[in-house]
Amino acid sequence: MKRCAWAGDDPLMRAYHDEEWGVPQHDSRMLWEMLMLEGFQAGLSWSTILRKRQAFRRAFAGFNPKKVARFGKKDVDRLMGDAGIVRARAKIEATIRGAQIYCEMERQSETFNDFCWSFTNGKVVKGDGRSRIVTSSLSEQISKELKRRGFKFVGPTIVYAWMQAVGIVNDHSAGCFRRNQV
Repeated sequence: MKRCAWAGDDPLMRAYHDEEWGVPQHDSRMLWEMLMLEGFQAGLSWSTILRKRQAFRRAFAGFNPKKVARFGKKDVDRLMGDAGIVRARAKIEATIRGAQIYCEMERQSETFNDFCWSFTNGKVVKGDGRSRIVTSSLSEQISKELKRRGFKFVGPTIVYAWMQAVGIVNDHSAGCFRRNQV
């Protein structure tokens, strides 16, 4: 069975590739969780974040934005002491602020799902299956809007990786068995 080369031989990465990566995600909370995890990934490998995902979920109250939005200094200190996650204060604080922004959007009757998919009119953008793209005009546009709203760690490269992960972009390689499935 042929997969995208990045999945490699690691069983965890293969399972992520086969079951999750590139599948169009429409759950607002999960879209937000993945965006926050992509922010934590900056400067690290995705396999590092994937191995720590359960610890991140425990540390951040299941990535429940309403709970995370209420985190304060004691929570930041607790998270800075949690060896199970990436202990980067700026990323932790960005996640808390991201939860607050998510909740503000909900209070204004805007779901995170509707926001995320509005840039493509709800349609998946299909890559050519040959190019190794790390950013695009679309990721630049989404990044700019996320930053305008106050999100951090949402540069165009991070946003593009997130778009691939949540299926806004289908960048499975041309020979990958998942390309036409998602």
